[in-house]
Amino acid sequence: MYPVRPVHPLQPVRAVEQNRLPDLLKSMPKAELHIHIEGSLEPELIFKLAKRNHVAIAYASVEELRSAYAFSNLQTFLDIYYAGASVLLKEEDFYEMAWEYFLKAASENVVHAEIFFDPQTHTSRGVSIKTVIEGLSRACRDAASKLQISSALILCFLRHLSEREAFETLEEALPYKEHFVGVGLDSSELGHPPEKFAKVFAKCKDLGLHLVAHAGEEGPTEYIWSALKTLGVERIDHGVQSLKDPDLIKYLSSTRIPLTVCPLSNVKLKVFAHLSEHNIAQMLEEGLCVTINSDDPAYFGGYINQNFLATFEALGLNAGHAYSFAHNSFEASFASPLQKQDWYRALDLCFKNFE
Repeated sequence: MYPVRPVHPLQPVRAVEQNRLPDLLKSMPKAELHIHIEGSLEPELIFKLAKRNHVAIAYASVEELRSAYAFSNLQTFLDIYYAGASVLLKEEDFYEMAWEYFLKAASENVVHAEIFFDPQTHTSRGVSIKTVIEGLSRACRDAASKLQISSALILCFLRHLSEREAFETLEEALPYKEHFVGVGLDSSELGHPPEKFAKVFAKCKDLGLHLVAHAGEEGPTEYIWSALKTLGVERIDHGVQSLKDPDLIKYLSSTRIPLTVCPLSNVKLKVFAHLSEHNIAQMLEEGLCVTINSDDPAYFGGYINQNFLATFEALGLNAGHAYSFAHNSFEASFASPLQKQDWYRALDLCFKNFE
């Protein structure tokens, strides 16, 4: 095993680890628990689907669209994110988007992915929830049979919309409940506290669905507490503001409630000015069950391995941290205990070979 060494002050990585660490980060098995599938929609696929579906987009080329990915905050990103999603109209479009993500995930040794999707982004444009879910679900089945990647879908409510609209979305989705394992809460955080959705989350809990929520990305620690205590979530997505509250740190550490952190996203959206300022190492040191994920990789400059590589280089992390992040990703997943044991063994074998 690789116990995590203290990271404040950061200790230098041994030369042999430093030389081989990038290969270890890329090759070790890992789970991705914070990926918005619409955020994996690369500019090339946007243009392909726009042409196929006769959708006009406001950019003349792939290069012009990619150059527009300069965001000052979460809202400026969301504006272009929703515009990109406008090309998704048919079941095959959702399948192709998800399949492209799974191909990338397989190449980066992701063995399990829990994927967020935003049905309200599509139903508001007249796309049926059946089209969305069946396209994504078919890609999940193919990923299991053809790529040996297990996966699960998590339906997210858009928090800038009303709870009434969230209830309507839930009712539309219930005929397809077998295809998703949980619900989440995403979109514009500031001004939309978690308690706004207390009733719909209570309903989802009664239905036996897993509960997660974005909290503490741009919003205050009070949003994290509200997600935990009012919504009853099992995981916090982002949660990087948690270190501002000592009582919250103690609670998260003692309960092992996971936090799915997305380092490159946090820098792209100006939560941190530079990756070297990110607090993920301190979160791990505090005993939090923190994981590394890609969030919206087509927009934020990197899939999961690039998040690992860039974070480890910026913060001077070592193999012990790598083991902890990967192990946490399996622990934090909604997979079965038997699946987790298989992944733990594969992770141990990978590190044994690294030695």
